[in-house]
Amino acid sequence: MLKKSYSKTGTVCRVTFKYENEEKANTAVVAGEFNGWSLRETPMKKLKDGSFSATLSLPVGRSYRFRYVLDGGVWVNDPGADGYSPNEYGEANSVLIL
Repeated sequence: MLKKSYSKTGTVCRVTFKYENEEKANTAVVAGEFNGWSLRETPMKKLKDGSFSATLSLPVGRSYRFRYVLDGGVWVNDPGADGYSPNEYGEANSVLIL
């Protein structure tokens, strides 16, 4: 699930990424074009209900491909993404449009 909050100037958007975690993973990160697909740069906080959340401020005017990485190796998409884009691994990436 994606929650967007645009700045008054409209140049930056605070995006909250939330993953419900039906897999019951212990850890999660957001990896995407905005962080070089890093598995360490954007860890998600595990909430009391077992879901994961992370918030980033990103420049608007473009789209970003991303995925959630559970327990260091299980790549999953956001079911509430703005869209999906095929990747070089024969799967799809989630797309965030700002």
